[in-house]
Amino acid sequence: MRQIIIIGSGPAGYTAGIYAARAGLEPLIVASSVEAGGELMKTTEVENFPGFPDGIQGPELMFKLQEQAEKFGAEVLLDDVTSVDLTGDVKKVTLGNGTVEEAVSVIFATGSAYRKLGLPDEERLSGRGVSWCATCDGFFFKQKEIAVVGGGDSAMEEATFLTRFASKVYVIHRGDSLRASKIMQERAFANDKIEFLWNKTVTAVLGDEKATGVQLTDTVDGSTSDLDLDGLFIAIGNDPRVHLVHGQLDLTVDGTIAVEGRSSKTNLRGVFAAGDVIDATYRQAATAAGSGVVAALDAEHFLASLDQTFLAENTDGAAEGIDTAESVAV
Repeated sequence: MRQIIIIGSGPAGYTAGIYAARAGLEPLIVASSVEAGGELMKTTEVENFPGFPDGIQGPELMFKLQEQAEKFGAEVLLDDVTSVDLTGDVKKVTLGNGTVEEAVSVIFATGSAYRKLGLPDEERLSGRGVSWCATCDGFFFKQKEIAVVGGGDSAMEEATFLTRFASKVYVIHRGDSLRASKIMQERAFANDKIEFLWNKTVTAVLGDEKATGVQLTDTVDGSTSDLDLDGLFIAIGNDPRVHLVHGQLDLTVDGTIAVEGRSSKTNLRGVFAAGDVIDATYRQAATAAGSGVVAALDAEHFLASLDQTFLAENTDGAAEGIDTAESVAV
């Protein structure tokens, strides 16, 4: 039985792994068989992660975080979690290969997934003009004509933010009115760079090596037209990856895992959560990494509060003797 299992391998999961490993907890990080590294594996240059003034490629950043976690003793497993049993003192994590791993504590860092349009070329052109994150990729569209798909607060926020860079921002919405709050609508309507395309849906993304435009279908009369673009931002929401914990962990009204205040503690003892799976607001790599720190420290303190004889006899090592001051230091 292990002291800690971390489910997820984005900035939150790997950072939790770094801190847990430095504390001598020998964490197992279940990184996924196909999505190890999380959403940043699908991005190109990341310019807003602290410590990289010249930017860094998303996959390279994730590989460095994984390498750092492994350097301190974390074990990274490229497999998927198919089910969990979190209710007892011993947590059980079933993997895709059929193995059941047991641990005293678990950190969920499963992230969230951007909702997609479901178009054939959407994935193919991801990172080549198609994006789900304005703050990540907006800088690359200076003096370009781009579009945002969506009608909620996130879409208005993305469109307004993108006007800092783009020469023109179209907002494509399937209806004739927005779902966004009044103040967000007013900001968008007042911006001269934003043009609204009402009663339109994107039915194809155009382009070979990069996105060059979209096909629009009118929701009223069914007619189609093409719109030339340099980039397409999709802002139709995101879904926290919480399918494993339904019926076991409390969720918020936003569908994220509920935690106590600024901590990572869930409603079950010994179960913690970090990153986008608890964050419906910011969803940035840097905030996720900080959240991973919190989760690792919370788990460390939890393990240190347990009977050390039990830990020594039933796990690969005990939290006994941990120099908390050293493990917290940066």
